[in-house]
Amino acid sequence: MFDFPSHDHDSAPEGSKPLIESSQKAFGRLPGLHKVLAESPQAYEGYQVLHKLFTETEFDAEELTVVWQSINVENECHYCVPAHTGIARNMKVSDEITEALRNETPLPTPKLEALRRFTVQMLRSRGNVTEAQMQAFFDAGYGHRAVLDVILGMAQKTISNYVNHVAETPVDKVFEPLKWSRGDKPLDV
Repeated sequence: MFDFPSHDHDSAPEGSKPLIESSQKAFGRLPGLHKVLAESPQAYEGYQVLHKLFTETEFDAEELTVVWQSINVENECHYCVPAHTGIARNMKVSDEITEALRNETPLPTPKLEALRRFTVQMLRSRGNVTEAQMQAFFDAGYGHRAVLDVILGMAQKTISNYVNHVAETPVDKVFEPLKWSRGDKPLDV
């Protein structure tokens, strides 16, 4: 498409070099998304800060995965769905949850399903959820903080999903066996 630069430590702008070092230390390699983000030290840092903050919310590993992967699937991110499949495995999230998210089939608990539905509703409505949708989320056991934390997750994933779309970021070799494409019918919320 437009051949976005894919940086390493040597080619990256000076402001991205510490971020690259941080990524390499955290992952043992430099993910393709981070190679592209390195072109803009500010976008790269913004993504890393949002990621850190989102992982520090009250959501547990399963809930983090539900928010991330619901957004990835809804945005049809060819890069992030396989990456978060691998990340979910490292976080010890069950394959049952991961496969339900990838295939847009019901999650194993009503609370996780409510989180997925609310996240997708937030995306599709651009935050203009109905009173009934909000009430269903609260009835599932979530509160105001969870609403705000879903929005935080959306901010992080907007950066990664959109960057991967415009840059056509190749799926990292480690995640190639987990490649994904959306089925014929998106989740009905």
